[in-house]
Amino acid sequence: MNLTDMLSYADIYDLNRIAKNYACECNGNSKNELIQSILVAINQKDTFEQQMNALAIEDIRLLNYLVFNQKGAYSLEDLLARVKQSKFETVEDDKWNPRNVITQFKQRGWLFNGHAQQTKYLFHVPVDLKRKIMDALTVRFKARIYYMTENPNVYRDEQGLLSDDITLFLKFIGQNEVQLSADGYLYKRTLQLINDYFSVSEEAVTKTAWRFGYGRKFKEYPSRFSFIYDYCFFHDLIAEKSDLLVLTASGEAMIAANQRVDMLQMYRFWIKLYKGAIPNIQSLVQWFDRLAKSWVAVSSLGEVLEPLIKPYYYDASESIYNQRMIMMLLHLGIIRLGEDATLGPVLQVSKLGSSLIQGVYVAEEEAIELDSELTSKSLH
Repeated sequence: MNLTDMLSYADIYDLNRIAKNYACECNGNSKNELIQSILVAINQKDTFEQQMNALAIEDIRLLNYLVFNQKGAYSLEDLLARVKQSKFETVEDDKWNPRNVITQFKQRGWLFNGHAQQTKYLFHVPVDLKRKIMDALTVRFKARIYYMTENPNVYRDEQGLLSDDITLFLKFIGQNEVQLSADGYLYKRTLQLINDYFSVSEEAVTKTAWRFGYGRKFKEYPSRFSFIYDYCFFHDLIAEKSDLLVLTASGEAMIAANQRVDMLQMYRFWIKLYKGAIPNIQSLVQWFDRLAKSWVAVSSLGEVLEPLIKPYYYDASESIYNQRMIMMLLHLGIIRLGEDATLGPVLQVSKLGSSLIQGVYVAEEEAIELDSELTSKSLH
């Protein structure tokens, strides 16, 4: 439902609280006057922008979740959990209360209880208000981003290369006896041999690096190869048989038919795989699409998006932005990377990348659950 509909179902007590928040001058006993005054206030650009500009970063993180999530309704418990997740800092703050945040959002007319008996304890966000909030945040964010006036002379575009290398990986397994270590990993010599075949080369993982949360074999494999391995494993193209890595019947059939993996399948799988470590990954890529259709400075986009990224154990927001987001979006062919003499590294979302971001949505329950035992072992 849109804002007008939700206001019409709201009781007069809630309407008065919203009207007070926007300093509306109207008859508090007239529901019609209250609704009209609230609509006028919210639709006034200056008034709405003032509300948006006054938001704390925790409020923006919560809004970021609400406006990009396709879930229709939220229980109080779900909302409270989301409010708590929006506060990254662990410093004790006696004045901060998650329930107060929900109350404030209701007073702004951003959250409404359902009107039916079965939905009155659930919270909803007006559909048209979602778009309005997105647009307002877009204006706010764009004001802090540096854009290029011309295209970079040279840029890196890996569109199609990941699919090519998945095919090469499967062919390598089909043509060779690929042994696994006692821990179930490829031997370094084999890994290097495969790496030499690939279109994009990666450096080996160093022993000092902590690695978990982004794939089953992420601990020992570099990011791009780890993704390729997991894609093939979870799509039943390869199987780990004792001390050997082999093709499944599906993998053999794919090679025999000369089939390729398309970008949509890879992008959807990436969202599922990384969603556990980066819960708001879908809203983040939406911001890439909204803010980087033209060439933008990587650093300035990071200044806007990094505050929205919650650190994952030892993986800082900056590292997640640069390594888990930008580099993987590049490998997936969603973005291009270039260099500018003044702005430094720059990026742009490709047209195909934009269509994938807009067209793919992965529900929360579709996130891939990685082995918690592997994660706990990696922490020690």
